[in-house]
Amino acid sequence: MGCCEATNPDLLTCDRRTALKAMLSVAGALALSACRPRSKGGATMLRLAFCGQLLCVVPYEVARARGHFAAQGLSVELVYTRGGNAAMQALIGGAVDYAGTSFDVALQAVANGASIRRFASTGRLPLFALASAPGRRDAIRTVEDLSGTTVAISGLGNADHTLLLFLLNRSGVNASQVRFATIGTNVFDALRIGQVDAAMVQEPALTLIVAAGGRELVNFMDIDEARRYLGGPYEFMGVAVRASERDERLPEMRRLAAALAAGLADARALPPDDIIAALPPALVAGSDIGQLAQIVERYRLSLYPEQVAIELEAAQRVVRAQELAGLLEPGRIDLSTLLDTAALGA
Repeated sequence: MGCCEATNPDLLTCDRRTALKAMLSVAGALALSACRPRSKGGATMLRLAFCGQLLCVVPYEVARARGHFAAQGLSVELVYTRGGNAAMQALIGGAVDYAGTSFDVALQAVANGASIRRFASTGRLPLFALASAPGRRDAIRTVEDLSGTTVAISGLGNADHTLLLFLLNRSGVNASQVRFATIGTNVFDALRIGQVDAAMVQEPALTLIVAAGGRELVNFMDIDEARRYLGGPYEFMGVAVRASERDERLPEMRRLAAALAAGLADARALPPDDIIAALPPALVAGSDIGQLAQIVERYRLSLYPEQVAIELEAAQRVVRAQELAGLLEPGRIDLSTLLDTAALGA
């Protein structure tokens, strides 16, 4: 599973939940409608589905708001789905033209027989951090201190669990000495009140738990820490197409990638307030806009790559993490088939 199945933004107010639910429902209905035209007013119409995690969608919504899709002759409908698995299912089932998902989702889809090609990258780090509970701040200062503790994750086999196992192994901690509490999306509350000793969290949960007295142990959203603990970038958000349509869509894929590259550049350079303004109101409804702007400013140079081309070593790190977690059989995935690194060539 991907980032959104793991800890889809931990702190959503009721207003934001309702608004986002409505937006997803409408988008889902649109995605499943049939007999749509392929062009309108000279622009190529296409649908791109992805999960609704805020930091994942930034380059896509910025590309839309800043006119980068239109500049490439594309009319792109961004279809929000309930997690990366749903976006991938929509692609495989033919409901959308492209899917933007975490690389974890793409790997599992291929392992289960899906025929897709991943050709563009829009996120180079996983959206997770490891933090200790406020009451355990002094006792848990490093990853090595997790031995004998209880750590909250969303679920066994999810992206946060995979990363945690990889981190424990790299730090020399026997995973059998750590208790995993699988408590779904309510990780923040359990961590804040001390029901667990530590947890894998996303933003804004990380910011809030640190403000409450917790300790940030490892932040995978920071490129320097990713280099230290993961060995470098870790392929995360990116775009896939059905393999059977790759050759037919190649010129369109290149235009889409060019638009997303411009969106990535803007995501790295625009004032944070402008980035937040580009997002759908339903996505940020009920949120602390100032806090969101600070989060974007903190992470954008780390999260968003300077180019849309896929980095092979970053993808290989995800494969190794999934193999370590027992989610992939060693040698099961042929990256030369899944990754279409030639698609964006001249």
